[in-house]
Amino acid sequence: MTVRQRKRKSTHVVASDPDTLSYWAARFLDWLKTRNFSDRTVGSRDYQLGCFIAWSDARDVRRPVEVTRPILERYLRHLHHRRREDGRPLSVSAQLSAMGAVRSFFRWLNKQNVLFWNPAADLDLPRAERRLPRAVLSVEEAEKVLAQADVRTAMGLRDRAMIEVLYSTGMRRTELAGLELFDVDADRGTVLIRLGKGKKDRMIPIGERALAWVERYVSEARSLHVVSSDEKALFLTAVGEAFIPESLTLLVARYVDAAELGKRGSCHLFRHTAATLMLENGAEIRFIQELLGHASIRTTEIYTQVSIRKLVQVHADTHPGARLRRKTEGSGA
Repeated sequence: MTVRQRKRKSTHVVASDPDTLSYWAARFLDWLKTRNFSDRTVGSRDYQLGCFIAWSDARDVRRPVEVTRPILERYLRHLHHRRREDGRPLSVSAQLSAMGAVRSFFRWLNKQNVLFWNPAADLDLPRAERRLPRAVLSVEEAEKVLAQADVRTAMGLRDRAMIEVLYSTGMRRTELAGLELFDVDADRGTVLIRLGKGKKDRMIPIGERALAWVERYVSEARSLHVVSSDEKALFLTAVGEAFIPESLTLLVARYVDAAELGKRGSCHLFRHTAATLMLENGAEIRFIQELLGHASIRTTEIYTQVSIRKLVQVHADTHPGARLRRKTEGSGA
């Protein structure tokens, strides 16, 4: 099995009995595919529904008509108390993702007249957290990470080009993995993101330095790993395949760790950094929304809270207590 073929294994077995949850879950997943939902979304729904069906089966609840609102509330409590393999609890976002799959499934069952009511309707779910990014790099820190790549080697040159693209554009790791050779337009200074989140294409700008590194990678290193002339992916692994997102995460994280900044992160760290630094330098929030491909401005507004440097300066310039000298112990104050 190649890395490109590796996928998360389904957690439920499809049953032939049309009265079972498993049977209808399989029908629901097929329906998602016919409605052009992404493989990632279908795979996530498959996994989440499999977890729910396994939990229900252990409690002798095997048919859609046997699922009631109290049962779903019990499952919600189960998610709250559930622990990962490392002993940590599920995050609120993970709980909401799991319940989102279940709610979508029962809403679909109701619309298909499999159920004449929706037991998942009006469930009281945990409040979503609006967490600030754990870390954002300064300009100096970003440059230090970029400098870790050994550009004297083909792999180092490729890695430098990839991280430069992440830093310049703020694109997601899946979008970086999906870049094709001719998606970067050096003349116009743009990158075409094909089927980003929500299966939406978008055109975004890319900086001159990132373009220069991409052009150098294409001219000096990419051909060393091309196995098939039909391969369209811009960035290739050592065996000539397109990257999977998980591999990009591990690769970029190694460079962040090597920089010894005392901060941890990977591809999304550069997404946060690009948005925050641009806001601090005067970019309008709507432009950042377009760059990052956010469907809602509320998602982008989180960066206005991260962009603290200007607020610190305004505080120092305007707050009457900001300029008072800090008093130390023993000063007689």
